[in-house]
Amino acid sequence: MDTTSNSNSMGSEPDSIEQLTLPLPDAAADEDDSEIVNEIASVTIEVQQRIEVIQQVIAVRGTERYAKVQRQAAKKLGLSVRSLRRLVRSWQQHGIAGLTRQSRSDQGISKHGENWQAFVLKTYREGNRGSRSMTPAQVSLRVRARAQELGVADYPSRTTVYRILKPQIEKQQAKRSLGWRGDRLLITTREGIELAIEWSNQVWQCDHTKIDVLVVDQAGEVLGRPWLTIVVDTYSRCIMGLNLGFDAPSAQVVGLALRHAILPKQYSAAYELQQVWDTYGLPNYLYTDGGKDFRSQHLEQVATELGIVLCLRRKPSDGGIVERPFGTFNREFFSTLPGYVSSNVIERSPSAEIEACLTLLQLERLLVRYIVDHYNQMVDARMGNQSRIGRWEAGRMAQLPLLGERELDICLLRRDQRTVYRNGYIQFANLTYQGEHLAAYAGETVILRYDPRDITTVWIYQLQDSKEVFLTRAHATGLETEILAYAEAKAMSRRIRAAGQEVSQRSLLNEVRDRDRVIDQVQRQHKQRKRAIANDSPISQPQAEIEVEKLSSPSEATMMAQSELVAPLITQENSPNPEPVKPKKPVPYVRVYENYEQLRREANPL
Repeated sequence: MDTTSNSNSMGSEPDSIEQLTLPLPDAAADEDDSEIVNEIASVTIEVQQRIEVIQQVIAVRGTERYAKVQRQAAKKLGLSVRSLRRLVRSWQQHGIAGLTRQSRSDQGISKHGENWQAFVLKTYREGNRGSRSMTPAQVSLRVRARAQELGVADYPSRTTVYRILKPQIEKQQAKRSLGWRGDRLLITTREGIELAIEWSNQVWQCDHTKIDVLVVDQAGEVLGRPWLTIVVDTYSRCIMGLNLGFDAPSAQVVGLALRHAILPKQYSAAYELQQVWDTYGLPNYLYTDGGKDFRSQHLEQVATELGIVLCLRRKPSDGGIVERPFGTFNREFFSTLPGYVSSNVIERSPSAEIEACLTLLQLERLLVRYIVDHYNQMVDARMGNQSRIGRWEAGRMAQLPLLGERELDICLLRRDQRTVYRNGYIQFANLTYQGEHLAAYAGETVILRYDPRDITTVWIYQLQDSKEVFLTRAHATGLETEILAYAEAKAMSRRIRAAGQEVSQRSLLNEVRDRDRVIDQVQRQHKQRKRAIANDSPISQPQAEIEVEKLSSPSEATMMAQSELVAPLITQENSPNPEPVKPKKPVPYVRVYENYEQLRREANPL
């Protein structure tokens, strides 16, 4: 009989506390049902919830499901299992009175008096006035120092200080913009997932803009307005990396910006940096808008390879962190440069094209120095007294691992295919490249990886077993010390074709060398003028230099210079009293380089 009843009760056992039949406890079973109903109706909703949960737990006591239902009940009430057991005993012994929380008579009244409370509030307000910042923990330390000064043993504890300051802190936090929850920033993805920003390199954001400055090529012809892509750390608002070029936004451009942000950054003395741009590492999340460049299959493969989770914003207004720097750059930096066209089409200057004189490389150097020495060093409005770069360094969880450049080339650099010619050279962008041991792959197809900001050096890979294997580096012949962007190489080719000449390696080299000769000549003339002004003696420009500017080839310039050296000698021979004049031998200018790798680093800082 007992076995049957036990088996029936086990078979009809509920799976959760919501399916239980709720009998009354033993203490209330002998009382009148109407009295119980009236008593329950007079209690609070919290006590009624506790009664229901306790009855559900008592109903399964002695069964195999008791432990599971007990854990579910404790979770529903927000208690531990041990606290739930004490609550059940209190219910059985005292009824509803055992479930009611007893409030203290002195609740909300500070036992330390109003003087201490006023001291805490005054210290906190004065400590956070202006540019200063003081935390509640620092206020508690000053309370202890004040008590020691007064010789008082009874003073507010750290918990009491926090309780006194809680209304003041909540009032300040209510003034913050959308996205802030307490002391943390929350961002929400398109899928509704909330990410709490708590450390550096946790979430990066990326976006593009077409900057309002016209740039020229190295011959002075206007190329247009380049695109700027930046990567921003959400926690610190620090600029992590950038890409400046003429390629429209695409997955490849995003990859180049990520590569610059991930790798440690080293710049030559030509950038004249006063600070160090030492941000690097890998993010956990990349938070962007829904553009097709951020939803491409290529970027998904890159993110999978690097272990980055791609997240899209819910709406455009969620991108303020990454879009705000564009406005700051435009207001503080781009508007001060020659060739600025203004972001307002109506207010654009008609003389912008005439004033434009910066090349892409010069603009990139100026922008890098502005970011490193100015923007990242500034204090963000949300950071208190911390600079952006200082907050990034303080928010690092640990020493970040360094990634090699070759590890990022396959997924982040631009890609092309070429065939290796006999003697080990390849053709790309109307330039001839040669690399060490490249002759061994003559006749084979190789993969060429390059940075569009400087194509004088490319990286050669070969596909082996569906995997790209690095072979060697190749350098543009005759341009080892130059920096040439892909867009500039294309512009040079168009200019040479327009002149009716065949585009070849020699014509490109002549164009580069002629340009350097003219620049050196202009610099010499400028120095002569400065010396003349300093000596208060005007100097006239030699006729030979005026003629050299008008010549189109170095050979004609040489002939003209030789003729002008010989002319004075002929005049003196025909004169009645000729004086022997020895022509000055021109001293050749020789550039000496000690180390090729050092030369490459100085000439190509990117």
